[in-house]
Amino acid sequence: MFQIDLVEKCKANNRKAQLKLYKQYCDGMYCVAMRFVKNADDAEDVLQESFVKAFQKIEQFKGEVTFGAWLKRIVVNKSIDFLKTKQEKLVALDEGYMHIVEDEDWTVDSKVTIEEIRSAINCLSEKYKYVVLMYLLEGYDHNEISEVLCITPTACRTRLLRGKGHLKEILKGKGYGTGS
Repeated sequence: MFQIDLVEKCKANNRKAQLKLYKQYCDGMYCVAMRFVKNADDAEDVLQESFVKAFQKIEQFKGEVTFGAWLKRIVVNKSIDFLKTKQEKLVALDEGYMHIVEDEDWTVDSKVTIEEIRSAINCLSEKYKYVVLMYLLEGYDHNEISEVLCITPTACRTRLLRGKGHLKEILKGKGYGTGS
C-alpha cells in the first residue's frame, strides 16, 4: 500500500491504516524525540502526543512534503514544547540587530565520533542546542528553524554561529582540534 493511500485512509479515520502508518514511522520518530529529550520515557510520551496530534490534524497534510517530513516537524515541535515545560524561566535576548556572516565550515578532527559530537551538543545551552540539533542532525534550514522556534532567521543564524563556536570549544577541550 502506497503512503498516500495510507494517509487518505487515515483521513477517513481508518484505524488499521493509522496503526500501519504508526508502525512505519514510530522507530524513526522515537529517535528524533530522543535526540531532544534524552530520556526514553519522555521520548515515548512525546512520540505518542505527536502521533495523536498528527492523526487529529491529518486533514492539514496536503502532500507538499512527505508525510515523514510533516510528522518529523510535529515531533520536533512536541519535543521542544516538552523541554520548555521542564525548564525554568529564560531571559530572552534581542539578537535581531546583529549582522551575521555565514560560516559553513563544520569540519572537526577525523578522530571525533558522532557520539562525541552529540555529547558535545548536549553540553550547549538550550538556546544554542536546539538550533544546532535542528540544523546539523535534523537538516532544517534557517527559515524552518526560525519558524519552529519562533525566532527571526537572523537570530537563528546568530545562534547557529555561536553554537558552532561553543561546540568547537567543547571538542577542543576534549582534545580534538577543529578546523578554522
